[in-house]
Amino acid sequence: MSVRILGIDPGLRVTGFGLIEKQGSRLHYIGSGCIRTASAAEDGMAENLPQRLKIILEGVAEIIATYQPQQAAVEKVFVNVNPQSTLLLGQARGAAISALVLAGLPVAEYTALQVKQAVVGHGKAAKAQVGHMVRKLLDLDGEPSADAADALACAICHAHGGQGLGALATAGRRVRGGRLL
Repeated sequence: MSVRILGIDPGLRVTGFGLIEKQGSRLHYIGSGCIRTASAAEDGMAENLPQRLKIILEGVAEIIATYQPQQAAVEKVFVNVNPQSTLLLGQARGAAISALVLAGLPVAEYTALQVKQAVVGHGKAAKAQVGHMVRKLLDLDGEPSADAADALACAICHAHGGQGLGALATAGRRVRGGRLL
């Protein structure tokens, strides 16, 4: 039995997406890319926030219609130094999740730490390490963009049942310096 999983790495300017199919214990790459909204310099981010959220919502809906995933995984928002940035990221994430829920998909959420631990084996892995491991795990010819790689990593984390080391962190274990104790 196979299951198609859509991973989402939300962002207000760039929302990454990645699709994989899990057949037994094997993972197969289906597709990936980015949903881009206009840059802040082009449109004055605050004035066109509703339009940007609409682009994200419609973009995710189009991906769902095109690829027909059965499950979705979304990266959780981390608290940023700038509270305004955190709020904006949360709104972009909400637009993506709304599209997933409207399509009737079950949605799982993972922290960046859980995703990195599941894919790389270390919660403090650099973006380049995540991209490299995604390429290896999915046997890709080249490395996807950073946003697409993060979305694929989220899907991989979910395909492993949220397992990997990420699931252990939520099972009463502590994390220090990106390592489980």
